[in-house]
Amino acid sequence: MQFGRLVLGVMLAGAIAGGWTAMGADSVKKHKTGHAAAAADNDPNLWLTDIHGAKAVAWAKERTDKTLATLKADPNYQRDYDSILKILNANDRIAFGNLDHGDVFNFWQDEQHTRGLWRKTTVADYAKADPKWDMLLDVDALDKAEGKPWVWQGADCAPGFKRCLVRLSPGGSDASVVREFDPNTKAFLIDGFTLPLAKSDATYVDADTVLFATDFGPGTMTKSSYARIVKIWHRGEPITAAKTVYEAKEDDIAARPVVFRGPYGTIALINRGLTFFTNEYYYVMPDGSTMKLPLPPGADLRGVTQGNLLFTLRNAWTPEGGKEIPQGSLVAFPVKPFVMQKMLPTYDVLYTPDARSTIEDVSAGRDAVYASIFHNVMGTIHEFRLKDGKWSDAKLALPDGGSTHIVSTNDWGPEAYFTFESFLKPVTLYAYDGKGAPKEIKSEPARFDASNMVSEQFWATSADGTKIPYFYVHRKDIKGPAPTILYSYGGFELSLEPWYWNDGHRPIAPYDPWFSKGGAIVVANIRGGGEFGPAWHQAAMKKNHQHAFDDFEAVAADIAHRGFATPKQIGIVGASNGGLLVSATMVQRPDLIGAVVCQRPLIDMLRYTQFGAGASWVDEYGDPAIPEERAWIEKYSPYQNLKPGVKYPPVLFITETSDDRVTPIWARMMAAKMESMGQDVMFYESPEGGHGPGSTHAEEAEYWAQSYTYLGQKLGLTK
Repeated sequence: MQFGRLVLGVMLAGAIAGGWTAMGADSVKKHKTGHAAAAADNDPNLWLTDIHGAKAVAWAKERTDKTLATLKADPNYQRDYDSILKILNANDRIAFGNLDHGDVFNFWQDEQHTRGLWRKTTVADYAKADPKWDMLLDVDALDKAEGKPWVWQGADCAPGFKRCLVRLSPGGSDASVVREFDPNTKAFLIDGFTLPLAKSDATYVDADTVLFATDFGPGTMTKSSYARIVKIWHRGEPITAAKTVYEAKEDDIAARPVVFRGPYGTIALINRGLTFFTNEYYYVMPDGSTMKLPLPPGADLRGVTQGNLLFTLRNAWTPEGGKEIPQGSLVAFPVKPFVMQKMLPTYDVLYTPDARSTIEDVSAGRDAVYASIFHNVMGTIHEFRLKDGKWSDAKLALPDGGSTHIVSTNDWGPEAYFTFESFLKPVTLYAYDGKGAPKEIKSEPARFDASNMVSEQFWATSADGTKIPYFYVHRKDIKGPAPTILYSYGGFELSLEPWYWNDGHRPIAPYDPWFSKGGAIVVANIRGGGEFGPAWHQAAMKKNHQHAFDDFEAVAADIAHRGFATPKQIGIVGASNGGLLVSATMVQRPDLIGAVVCQRPLIDMLRYTQFGAGASWVDEYGDPAIPEERAWIEKYSPYQNLKPGVKYPPVLFITETSDDRVTPIWARMMAAKMESMGQDVMFYESPEGGHGPGSTHAEEAEYWAQSYTYLGQKLGLTK
């Protein structure tokens, strides 16, 4: 099992650790303070915050149509679109799967199945070049039968694979319906567990019992737009009979159930989100009562093996009566003895990274715990095993010089899957059974000719003297400055390690036509990310968030200083928090860059808490309702810092109407304000896709074709 981190932003497919994934999301209803604040505010663009209002939608559509017409008139657009879509739909992609008992589960989209197939095969068959898949649910067929634009959001299956709770979202928003599915008859149960459209969490305790959190009506959601009440529901009961197990406070981020199952039994927990980065955990006892676990607020829960709860530390911590455990450490806590036998809590430190390292992925299987550990943004996989009360640490034999990640581990068997990739080497999947070395079982073909290319790491110096690493990917024969895409994120402890190609959900990719025409790509590992552990993230939180912008600007300046590109040849790209990054950079240092692609962004930081899920992010940025914190936010908020008479770089805003996390309103308002100032602005708003690049591969291809075509035009790469 992989218990991933759930984070706002780029959303590198699947879950991403400890904060709240869909906890970077908006509710189905607008936050109640949004209307009140809007009514008292005389900003001329606030009418665009009526997300689905006819006037605002018409405004967005008019500009979207104009943008598409302009970009599609460029012959490079169709070439880029076709090329990207071909790779997104390619049947030689690796079908990554989740291990469960003797099966591997996969969700697959291609040209014939645009909405996707949920399917499974055996572990043995999965290792073959052409596995025989058992199709469980065809989402395209479901859409057609029900006349709804359902987007797959995942499934949780009961012990014995008798039933599954399937989450489906209309248009890709974070809000979803939950419906119980019989994987044997391959049909939804009419009388099964179901939840209406909301931001819900639901998981089985056993085949006939569900822990769930949802919108139970007025007063049951937090100010951040998430459920705060967790209930237990037994089969055959009406939902009104479900009993409350835990109730968080309105000012908390959320409360949600988390259940682990393995040979050790079932461990059912409640995760109370105090802030985006701090939590409390409660053990759900057999009688439905709860016991608070002795974990620090900064514990980032990572999984369970052999009854040991695994977590990493966002801050150094000294357990009662024990020694200090350093920040960033991976720790095991024997939870079963503590709860069931009333033993005193004990803690084992499995690994402590140094100042240039971080523990990225952690996944606990039946026999071992695996961690993807990066040093100077290059990965390894470590295996930790418990024997005779002591933990061993072994580094597994995988390639060097790129990224190593954990795809899945088996709670019920010895199997684990890992990947290796780099900017120039395709993704390879390795299978491991706990013996010898991991074995390569699948590899994607090359998507471009890398024989004449190189990936180099350089370091820039930020305004306060901090050294900032970045990767420069380019052809070996480039002579002199060249059009260069600069990408980063800089928030929420999200790391940017080397990746090979865009799968639709990862950042902008090393893309053949861009390179073949002489372009380059730079990925900057600025503060705010997690590349060097929690401290690297915390260095750009709240009053220090300007450090992320300083770092990004330092990398842009270093690119120009080294002669890789002139400022007019540098195009910056960022999404979500990265959209804040590039819009702030555009406003603060327009002289450093030649063009901007700003995707589903945060921008108006003085109002961000009033709409969508913004209230959940005050631990990252600060609260503009508090005068002291408003003062530092006001200094960088891009929307407020636009200045008349300043010529800003040309910018393309890309957003989604169905984004109920960040919402499309910030891109709309910024575009409208810049238009009124006579700036060079283009705007595109897709009706669906949620907080991502699209619900289908065709939508993803359009999203990236627009970005590449636009940057090609503005940076002079239009051959």
